[in-house]
Amino acid sequence: MQAQPSTATSSLERNLMLSLPATSIESEIISRLKQIARTAKMSGFRPGKVPFNIVANQYGFQVRQEVMSDVVQRSFAEELQKQQLRVAGMPRFAPANTGEAADKFEFTATFEIYPDVKVGSLEGKTLEKPEVAVGDADIDNTIETLRKQRASYEPTDRAAETGDFIVVDFVGTLDGMPFKGGDAQNFGVVLGEGRMLPDFEAALKGMKGFEEKTFDLTFPDDYQAELAGKTVQFKVAVKVVNAPKLPTVDADFAKALGVADGNVETMRGEIRANLLRELKKRLAARAKEQVMDALAETSELVLPRSLVENEVVRLQDQAVQDLQARGMTTKDLQLPAELFVERAEKRVKLGLILSEVVKDNDLRAKPAQIRAAVEEHAESFEDPAHMVRWYYSDPQRLGEVEALVIEENVVAWAEQKMKVVSLPKSFDEVMEIKR
Repeated sequence: MQAQPSTATSSLERNLMLSLPATSIESEIISRLKQIARTAKMSGFRPGKVPFNIVANQYGFQVRQEVMSDVVQRSFAEELQKQQLRVAGMPRFAPANTGEAADKFEFTATFEIYPDVKVGSLEGKTLEKPEVAVGDADIDNTIETLRKQRASYEPTDRAAETGDFIVVDFVGTLDGMPFKGGDAQNFGVVLGEGRMLPDFEAALKGMKGFEEKTFDLTFPDDYQAELAGKTVQFKVAVKVVNAPKLPTVDADFAKALGVADGNVETMRGEIRANLLRELKKRLAARAKEQVMDALAETSELVLPRSLVENEVVRLQDQAVQDLQARGMTTKDLQLPAELFVERAEKRVKLGLILSEVVKDNDLRAKPAQIRAAVEEHAESFEDPAHMVRWYYSDPQRLGEVEALVIEENVVAWAEQKMKVVSLPKSFDEVMEIKR
């Protein structure tokens, strides 16, 4: 086999022209046809006794295609190994029309190689780490949230206030005409949950059952196009105001949350443990985001177009699947590629940078680290041992855990190089909870 480079159109693109003796290809084709002939079954012939020329006529085209594909792939792989090239994405093969005699087969391979990655220095980069503890007040707030989630409602004669469940009829008009989505009958809403626009909920507060009201409302500028920034008029009739009745924090409440013996203090301990787990995840996510941003900002590399294009396709497919999961019809749906290019470029860039950092600093996930991560995640389930076995029964699931451990190793490595700044924060601030 002979190979020679040809002109590339980018710094990462490579074009190779490979030449293979036609005799070796024909020899391989004949060899495979003979193998088929040994067991071929055709009407009028005993198995394995079909004349070779008939076998060749029947299977020749298919075998030739298979041989050509195998030869191209094999010779290309050998040349890559010889030149020590790492292909990024899928190569493109094409026959080369040289105009020479048919004593050799020539083809071109066009592909991109992985770039050289210059990992930037993290010296001087700041990593903010919140200082936060889980206190009794945080547990109390969580219990209050759980009580509200399990609230029952009873009709009341008083005026509606935050937390009440009210049932209303409403009709909205724009310039005196009804608009799509602007009316409903027996519509239920819990005031304060944010399901409706703030101004709409504000107008409902203070109303009692069987009261009616007409009010103007201006839609936000970032609302759906046909209504954005426009002022409409709503006529609302309150049918009933229901006040919440929260469950008492007692043994029954604790049992409803999974505490078998109903011990309230045990329940509080489990809530604290859950809050600490969630806090740990949030702090890790914040640190990871800062480290990744710093690495992306300081590192230098050229992005392979093929990897970006592949990532765009993956993100498109993922978005369609998400829409399907929400019950939307996605038949023949084609999401524009440009919606995903920026995100794809960032993901590819970070992937290449992390690969370099891991390789250069020996940050691969160790078996003990993977095991510890699996066991920690399994703790929040009823049967942790079963969850551990579930993870280890599937290499793909275990691979996802391994990737997370590697990211944690990179963050820990980066912390040693960045300027760590501690910031006192409350639990609600870190978890972005608005009360």
